[in-house]
Amino acid sequence: MEATTERHHIVGGGIAGLATAVFLLRDAGVDGAAVHVYEQLGTAGGSLDGSGDGEDGYLVRGGRMFEEHFACTFDLLGSIRSADDPVVSAAQDIFAFNRMVPGSANCRIVRDGKPAEDRYDLTLTAQDIVDINRLILHRESSLGAQTIEDWFQPTFLDSNFWLMWSTMFSFQPWHSVVEMRRYLRRFIHLFPGFTRIAGILRTRYNQYDSLIAPIVSWLRDRGVQIVTGTQVVDVRIEGSRQDRRVSALAFSSGEEVQVSGTDKVYLTLGSMTDGSVTGANDRAPSRDDHEGGAWTLWRKLAAEHEGFGRPEVFCGETDKTAWHSFTVTLDSPDFFEFMEDFTGNRTGTGGLVTFADSGWTLSIVLFHQPHFRGQKHGTYVFWGYGLRGDRPGDFTTKPMWEATGDEILTELFGHMGLTPEQQGWFKTARVIPCRMPFITSQFMSRQPGDRPNTRPSGASNFAIIGQFCELPRDCVFTVEYSVRSARAAVASLTGRITPPPPVARTDLDPKVLFNAARVLMGM
Repeated sequence: MEATTERHHIVGGGIAGLATAVFLLRDAGVDGAAVHVYEQLGTAGGSLDGSGDGEDGYLVRGGRMFEEHFACTFDLLGSIRSADDPVVSAAQDIFAFNRMVPGSANCRIVRDGKPAEDRYDLTLTAQDIVDINRLILHRESSLGAQTIEDWFQPTFLDSNFWLMWSTMFSFQPWHSVVEMRRYLRRFIHLFPGFTRIAGILRTRYNQYDSLIAPIVSWLRDRGVQIVTGTQVVDVRIEGSRQDRRVSALAFSSGEEVQVSGTDKVYLTLGSMTDGSVTGANDRAPSRDDHEGGAWTLWRKLAAEHEGFGRPEVFCGETDKTAWHSFTVTLDSPDFFEFMEDFTGNRTGTGGLVTFADSGWTLSIVLFHQPHFRGQKHGTYVFWGYGLRGDRPGDFTTKPMWEATGDEILTELFGHMGLTPEQQGWFKTARVIPCRMPFITSQFMSRQPGDRPNTRPSGASNFAIIGQFCELPRDCVFTVEYSVRSARAAVASLTGRITPPPPVARTDLDPKVLFNAARVLMGM
């Protein structure tokens, strides 16, 4: 293809923005020097992060899971060199790693300090099964703003299915039943391995090292300008609702970039990790929740222009969208060896372990080691989170939202039943708790129009990308959603690439439906 002369401005350097840049260069024939990415943080990657060191402790705020039907994601990663081998793509590396370290959890649920005897049982009632099937078959447009607890009986929320589902995907009872329906239909083919988290793919390292760093290198090698520490505070839009265009971008520094008639603009609105704040062993993260640039920009645009959705639906109640994660760095393998015996899984093969008795709904996962490229020899890193950090703990007697790193360990020790000698394995542990006030904001109960379309009505030179635009059938809180939005935006604005392929409809496969029904009925 011939190189084009227009400039492309991408607001937000998360995976949606970076994927947009890749599609522009690889598929739309845009020269790298014509693409500019503006990221408010000091590092690109957004929610796909990984930072720290062996001395002060490593940090990952969370991690997204993959599965084989993420068509847009694996198409993107198929063109990116892996972190370790220039002849292997990032997509190939994910599949190779999962063949080497296949996941199948033997200990998904812990009760009374030991693997739960019913950990392979979904404990659903007949009515619960009826309600799940009724939701799968229900028309999305008729669900309105209903929540999960509106739809299901209380028995459903007491089931092992809900405990595993909610901790695996981070759903709360007050979240959108529309999104629950999308998840059920999108991932129904994974039901046979649900209690073991089988079929889920993971990256070799943390997702910054495995995905973001290679993509950033690919883009910079081709001349893309990725400007970090730069916040876009306003987007000037001119024209009528039927024909409107971005004319300028304003930055917090007071500078402006003029957008010509042939230029294109891609806007990331909202962010699930905006306003994140960390603590330490002796300090809980601050509860002073604040909206960062991604939310303030969206609020401003929605207040001034039609078709930008209603951001307040998603960011207005942090008591319903927050949870705390924590990353632990250890100086010996003792706890990892203990957990291998406890769970029956080799490190990295078991996935999430949830403590059913925990008031915080505490879960941990032991990554395959090393989890960071260049991880200090002799250090080991694991991660955990509390889905209900608003509730009192069982051994610290305070909400997780008020707990220091050491107090989080105390809670973990209690639920694991660790002896004082075993607790000594954590004597030099570095614990970094992290509060994310908007981490499940995209799950909040919504109605049509609350999320803007990728291409708002009348938008002649701009599109919206990321987790908070509307993409029919696909599921938020996945890398695929962000990458799909990027491909849709580039296809729409340039007209030089094909739109994203349809979302895989495994829910139409009779064999998949039969197997899912058997699982739900405990057969």
